[in-house]
Amino acid sequence: MDYKQKLNELLLITARESASDLHIAVGKYPTIRIDSVLIPLTKESVLTKEDTEGLVLAMLSDEQKLRFSQLKQLDFSYNFEDKARFRVNVFLQRGFMAAALRLIPAQIRTIDELGLPTILHDFARLQQGFVLVVGPAGQGKSTTLAAVLDEVNHARNDHIITIEDPIEYQFAQDRCIISQREVGQDTTSFHDALRAVLRQDPDVLMIGEMRDPETIATAMTAAETGHIVFSTLHTNSAAQTIDRIIDSFSPEQQGQIISQLASTLVGIISQRLVPRLGGGRIPAVEIMLTNPAIRNLIRERKIYQIDLVIETSVQEGMISLNRSLVGLIKRKEISLEEGELHSLNPAELRLLIERS
Repeated sequence: MDYKQKLNELLLITARESASDLHIAVGKYPTIRIDSVLIPLTKESVLTKEDTEGLVLAMLSDEQKLRFSQLKQLDFSYNFEDKARFRVNVFLQRGFMAAALRLIPAQIRTIDELGLPTILHDFARLQQGFVLVVGPAGQGKSTTLAAVLDEVNHARNDHIITIEDPIEYQFAQDRCIISQREVGQDTTSFHDALRAVLRQDPDVLMIGEMRDPETIATAMTAAETGHIVFSTLHTNSAAQTIDRIIDSFSPEQQGQIISQLASTLVGIISQRLVPRLGGGRIPAVEIMLTNPAIRNLIRERKIYQIDLVIETSVQEGMISLNRSLVGLIKRKEISLEEGELHSLNPAELRLLIERS
């Protein structure tokens, strides 16, 4: 079999069907994900060990093959004949090669096109501070960040530096200079890239993911010194995000981190992509803006009270995840069942619906 040709056929199907992902695994049909549902491509053959190896190796350069043999897993981006780009993770499972490919749309959609709250336009106007977009994997964090950064790109004369693993959205420079650095290709690690970044005269920084305490600490220091820093974390809510950041440091470091976090954090966007009635997915979003009350709660480490501040600060632009879900349900964008499934507190969600 010509595995390069077969890979291209599978990628073409993924793009044509507007699937978000393609999965390659031994003993399974090639499988795509559409609107959160995995769909096996039953017109294809079930993949053998040789098939998965052939398809995986067809994507790798000689250098990547060497790194994969050493690390047993690898993240990279893959260009499909200038038609589409994919974020790829290849890995071993039970000794067999496997791969998960995420389709990256060629066009960066705007905040409004994504159906995100209008308050996100304010994040694109920030000059200094620390902003996090959080949520489980596959919930559109990178897409939201790309929309905010592209708005900066069209509105300001700034230098934007991104540090990603791998580079996902490719920006067309407009008013901004945009330097996109890929871990493994342009720098050895997030931490090493961040240590050097302040010598590269940035105005806006985007760090693909907060993976370790060193990266978090360096990012907050950059935010303290007059830069706006955007990043992501795999957490479920604003309060959980703050707890996770603090708990990632040793007890003797936490005092300083709490102080930095209280002074630099501007906001947290937590989002879920919920299946839409009639097809597609729509974001449900929690927005936390760091006002004096939240800064005090961070300093006093009363993180559990943050949800209450979000709930009672609608006039400032904050919104709880449940209120976002209620709005989508009332507008008949999503079903009640999907709302309950994506809520962190379904009982409160039902209560809000009854009262509204």
